[in-house]
Amino acid sequence: MSNQEKPQDDLLLKRVMVVDDSADNLILMAGILEGTYKVKVAKSGPRALALAAVEPQPDLILLDVMMPEMDGYEVCERLKRNPVTSAIPVIFLTARTAPEDEMHAFRCGAVDFITKPINPEVVMSRVHAHLQAKLVADLLRDKNDFLEDEVQRRTQELMAIQDVTIRIMSSLTQTRDNETGNHIRRTQNYVKILALKLKERGLYKDLLTDSFIDSLYKSAPLHDIGKVGIPDSILLKPGPLTADEWDIMCTHPSLGKQAIERAEEDLGLQVNFLRVAKEIAYSHHEKWDGSGYPLGLSGTEIPLPARLMALADVYDALISRRVYKSDMSHDEAADIIQEGSGRHFDPDIVDTFLDAQDQFFEVAARYADA
Repeated sequence: MSNQEKPQDDLLLKRVMVVDDSADNLILMAGILEGTYKVKVAKSGPRALALAAVEPQPDLILLDVMMPEMDGYEVCERLKRNPVTSAIPVIFLTARTAPEDEMHAFRCGAVDFITKPINPEVVMSRVHAHLQAKLVADLLRDKNDFLEDEVQRRTQELMAIQDVTIRIMSSLTQTRDNETGNHIRRTQNYVKILALKLKERGLYKDLLTDSFIDSLYKSAPLHDIGKVGIPDSILLKPGPLTADEWDIMCTHPSLGKQAIERAEEDLGLQVNFLRVAKEIAYSHHEKWDGSGYPLGLSGTEIPLPARLMALADVYDALISRRVYKSDMSHDEAADIIQEGSGRHFDPDIVDTFLDAQDQFFEVAARYADA
């Protein structure tokens, strides 16, 4: 090998495995490679496969074609099929010289093809070149693995921050009206149940992806964030509201939408879960027949997340005790929900609720207020 072809320090003592059924050939190749590389030998294909899969693995394999039990082509194919050994470069050393033999070798996954009788300088040059290429490939793979791990770590951090932010924001509403207790937990679970059931029924399957349902679940607790802006004298009033007080209470969807829009402006970008949160906060008091507020939307004009929350919110209000009302049983609440189909609620969502009553009942029991 010329000076330019001598292995760099990081290629010295790399492990090269020679696979050949001829002891003479193994001795010849070991004599050429030793002193520059660590040499392993295997006298059969099965032995080569076993050695290649255990630590310390070879960094490169020199492989004969014509061997008993298992020829070199099959050995190479098995090496490439095994994730543990697939990255090890394979160079064929063979007495076969036909072009189809060489093409077969490359189809099996080999990186090179050297015909016998061998030229030691050619062998060393080829081994050096492919070890160098593998070194670069390994460095790139390690860097990519590091970057993937770092991206995953950062993503998990961002998701955790997002979850904590939602929890803090939704808790603000709960501190203003502590009678709602676990209302936030119950309604976000109701919404998720409805979304999954709708998807199961084949409805809105293009919209209801796993990531969208996750956004629904995470953003649902912000549905009443606008109540932070309602005076205590109205929000905590134990009796019926006057007409003027009701008008003020009806501003909370707009206040919630504005709060989330300000958060978007501060971020300087559109975030999917905030878009869903905004739709829920602004429109969950709209009704299917157009008699709701704040815009009087009807039917499918009402965003799907808001239609889901409309049912979840009303159901939970019906089964919850307040200072101004007693709680209803699940069956009583379900009857009212069913009666509201086509008027207050989307009929498809009511049918989905009726199909998922057991799950609603279970959530209500699990997160019951003290």
